[in-house]
Amino acid sequence: MIACSIQDVTQTFGAETIFSNITCEIKEGERVGLIGRNGEGKTTLMHLIAGKTTPASGVVSWKKGMAVGLLEQMPTIAENTIVADALLAVFTELLEMKKQMTVLEQQLASETKGLEKRLEVYGKLQERFMAEGGYEVDANIRRVAAGLQVTPLLEKPWKQLSGGERTKIGLAQLLLRNPGLLLLDEPTNHLDLPAIEWLTDWITSSGATVVIISHDRYFLDETTTKVMEMEQGELYVYHTNYSGYVKEKEERLLREFQQYEDQQKKIKKMQEAIKRLKDWANRANPPNAGLHKKAKNMEKALARMTLVKKPVVQKAIDGGFDSSGRSGKDVVVAKGVTKAFAEQVVLDRLSMHVRYKERVAIVGANGSGKSTLLKLILGEMTADAGELTIGSRLSMGFLSQHNDELDDRLTVIDEFRDKIVITEGDARRLLAKFLFYGPAVFQKVSSLSGGERMRLRLAQLMHEKHNLLILDEPTNHLDIDSKEVLEEALDSFDGTILAVSHDRYFLDKLFPVTCWLDSGQLTRYEGSYPYARAKRLELALNE
Repeated sequence: MIACSIQDVTQTFGAETIFSNITCEIKEGERVGLIGRNGEGKTTLMHLIAGKTTPASGVVSWKKGMAVGLLEQMPTIAENTIVADALLAVFTELLEMKKQMTVLEQQLASETKGLEKRLEVYGKLQERFMAEGGYEVDANIRRVAAGLQVTPLLEKPWKQLSGGERTKIGLAQLLLRNPGLLLLDEPTNHLDLPAIEWLTDWITSSGATVVIISHDRYFLDETTTKVMEMEQGELYVYHTNYSGYVKEKEERLLREFQQYEDQQKKIKKMQEAIKRLKDWANRANPPNAGLHKKAKNMEKALARMTLVKKPVVQKAIDGGFDSSGRSGKDVVVAKGVTKAFAEQVVLDRLSMHVRYKERVAIVGANGSGKSTLLKLILGEMTADAGELTIGSRLSMGFLSQHNDELDDRLTVIDEFRDKIVITEGDARRLLAKFLFYGPAVFQKVSSLSGGERMRLRLAQLMHEKHNLLILDEPTNHLDIDSKEVLEEALDSFDGTILAVSHDRYFLDKLFPVTCWLDSGQLTRYEGSYPYARAKRLELALNE
């Protein structure tokens, strides 16, 4: 059964065509990953599927009675609403039924007149209430709140929540509503690893029809059964998960390149034949009309030919990290480090040892103290107790998840040259490798998107010549192509890397050492994230 059908849809923004003549179907039970580079129109297509906007031309239709739910990046809720009440509001109809049942119960207990009629009404109401999950409302709210780790927020008013917390509550509302067609735009933003894993399990076990926009490759791999890629205004469909898509796309591009090259060779031969025929016809005395006719027929055949488009391989950021030479053998050594805020202990007698050239990932739940540990290493904070030593001959490069190192008042090129001593011409050449072309280098840093800010900061880091890179959520805001380039650059980096990330694909690919921060303590595992997680599960089961 088709949940949503998109037929010959074109969407424009002003005079710009975002995509044209797109046709696809989303079937019930399918879990679709909608991917593509930033700016390709994924969110625009998602809003059409949600019915939030109408297409410039074409038709979007849904199964009759289909409820569609879209994850809003910033839900609108009254400022003084308590979060628990906002989640309860999802079940307005059930709560109203419960009120009616309560009134009937009071009447049945105190009145005898019309008893049979009231019992009949109450019985039907109770049956419907039970069938629609009325008795599980509180349990469902607790389950979803615990899974997304928003239980501590339940008693807070909406106005006290951060942007990330509001998005998490919006996601909780959507999951509780459980619509027939679930649309998730970057659902793993603001979620830590345990919450991402819980959401993965919910999506795969719920049987829901889901469309997911995400740059999280691991999440896409585990949740999707179909991939739709937006590329250069066209939509390509792959009936597989993300890993299968990568393989099938490579095969498609190779096949299209071969078809393009074969046609170009054929066109060239036909053009040469036409030229020869005309030349022979004109050299004959008198000119040969038969040869001219053959040449004309070949020209008509060439004009009727449907041209194969040359496959477009889009540009990604291009660059590698320069190193300033080796540091001492011991890069970071922490012994009994303690740090507390307002009497709440965040790090509790923590120990850590990072050696030259190691690639160490620091993972843990939100609020476990990962950023605090990074600030101690960077010297932005001092420990309350214990000893933290930084090695010799170290040059540290730091990438924060919000790129706070950038000066919003400067232009892109001035900010780049503020960190790198270089001529304007060379700066423009290097910035072009990070997709800042022409006039784009003169826009203000304050006007850049999250992805553009990350690319600019990476451009600086790659040319600052450090031998220790400290990365706080480096793949945030990057599309998949840019993530892959970053991974290649880090893989060839001849120094030490210390990273905090929730990107499991990134962690698994680059970091053979995992340090898990929990309850103020750091546990080191000589393996990547999946190995560390398996060990912790094994330990929890044994306990």
